[in-house]
Amino acid sequence: MIPVARPVASALLELVLPLPCTGCGTVGPALCPLCRAALAPVVQRRAVGRCALPVSSGLVYDGVARRVLLAYKNEGRTDLRVPLAAALAAAVRDALTAVPGDGVALVPMPPTVRSRRDRGYDPVRVLLRRERLPASRLLALRRRSADQVALGRAGRFENVDGSMSGLPAAAGARVLLVDDVVTTGATLVEAARALRAAGAEVLGAATVASTPQRGR
Repeated sequence: MIPVARPVASALLELVLPLPCTGCGTVGPALCPLCRAALAPVVQRRAVGRCALPVSSGLVYDGVARRVLLAYKNEGRTDLRVPLAAALAAAVRDALTAVPGDGVALVPMPPTVRSRRDRGYDPVRVLLRRERLPASRLLALRRRSADQVALGRAGRFENVDGSMSGLPAAAGARVLLVDDVVTTGATLVEAARALRAAGAEVLGAATVASTPQRGR
């Protein structure tokens, strides 16, 4: 459930007090017209991991998109969900164009108990609900991993290796993985491994944003 009080309170504050735009800091609405325009989806594709898992992303995780996504995830700013949901929906549509047939389950990454408790909501599932896209629970965490932020590429893959398992309902399912940001792709690759081990066919992934690919 979305914590309704936060976006309502934010809207009321905008009517009384000047607030900085989340994207650029300009005094005005929560997102100024320029920053809202910067969040218009421009889908890009990449492949991650040795399995070359195809990933479609709606935004580049930099600048305005990075600041807005972090505020949405870590500061309870669910009032920012509309443009982020549109970016995720664009990525899902793009990923599905490469998939023949119907009956594809959208499977978000399983949140940790701590993140659910601290946030009070699952950021990716909120975005999917906003776009009326059904989410399937086919993944579970087997163990908690260390924070990925300070780890290099190899360390990220090693950190999450074996951390997930596919649920029995995954057997025979055709799956598109869904997440907020793809960096090295370690989490998505581990999720794909777990689901395939449970008998699912993993077709690819869709994310709100992708980190810039340096040197490409």
